[in-house]
Amino acid sequence: MKKMLYLLVGVTTLSLGVFYLKGADHVDAPAVGSLAAGSSVSDLADLFAFESPSNSNNYVFIGTVNGLLSPSATAEAQFDQDVMYEFNLDTDGDLVEDQVIQVFFEDGDAVTYGPVTPSSTGLSSVIEKEGTEVRAQIASTNEGANGIKLFAGATDDPFFFDLFQFIGIVNGLGAALSDDTNTGVYSAERLNPDTNEPYPAAFNDPGTDALAGTNVLSFVVEVPKSMISTSSTFNVWLESKMVQQ
Repeated sequence: MKKMLYLLVGVTTLSLGVFYLKGADHVDAPAVGSLAAGSSVSDLADLFAFESPSNSNNYVFIGTVNGLLSPSATAEAQFDQDVMYEFNLDTDGDLVEDQVIQVFFEDGDAVTYGPVTPSSTGLSSVIEKEGTEVRAQIASTNEGANGIKLFAGATDDPFFFDLFQFIGIVNGLGAALSDDTNTGVYSAERLNPDTNEPYPAAFNDPGTDALAGTNVLSFVVEVPKSMISTSSTFNVWLESKMVQQ
């Protein structure tokens, strides 16, 4: 039987996935998306790894892609069956994946295999069908064998970022790209040319979420801790990989 080969196109990394960790990176990789061209399903936006709040015996792994979707664009957004997402778990601290959880799309369904020991490591992957398989219809949650749960579909963007306050703080530090001095030290004498007022020195509480009203495509896999080959700390990173014909 022919095996599909998938090649890395994007990656997001976290250090220690024990209780709760998150990472976010929206439309920053030019190969898979940009602020001008928009995002894509290869463009990883968020990675979350945490202990399930409803079941302390489980871990939850969440990936999001195709960030900054408007409500109107969300209705047309869909996953690509030529893209596979792979949660990589390093359980012995050598920064090489010891187990993987794979998510891909087939015949309109989300499919996951794992956690499973990969047949190869690095930039290329094949679907690891030795792992436990779970399927779910898009926008529905399904629980399969061994207590593994799977969801995939459009959700609100979970990333909160007060973008314009951040830009003001950066400018107040003299860290703007156009600033030759670039002191890195805040100065109230450094004025915003549009308002003739000092730049902000800190974030507001609460801030203003620049991503409010935008959506992402999300995939969520919940697995029993007993299926992860470690009892405590592990590294986790998420990759998007494109099928190679």
